Amino acid sequence: MPKEWSDKQERQYEHIKESAEDRGESGKRAKEIAARTVNKNRAQAGQTKTASRTSVKDKSPQQRGGQRSHSGAKGPTRDQLYNEARQRNIKGRSGMTKAQLAHALGKD
Repeated sequence: MPKEWSDKQERQYEHIKESAEDRGESGKRAKEIAARTVNKNRAQAGQTKTASRTSVKDKSPQQRGGQRSHSGAKGPTRDQLYNEARQRNIKGRSGMTKAQLAHALGKD
């Protein structure tokens, strides 16, 4: 656990990790899900030095409840696709629609 996490956040991490493992996720994926959830909550609470716009302005992971778990009909948001395109350095991403971003990322 990062030293910045409170005891409550560490308990939350362990609970989420165990729940993900119970659902059949691999240990590595369960740790990733748990860490992302705790870190997003920390960002929304203003406990981090840097945070993405989607982390701060979006619904909390608890409110969202898997609505955009990439297996539903709608998939990730345009902002999430845009951030991934930025990380992959895809040219022309700022003028792309959600569908175009998904196509450029190979997610269509």
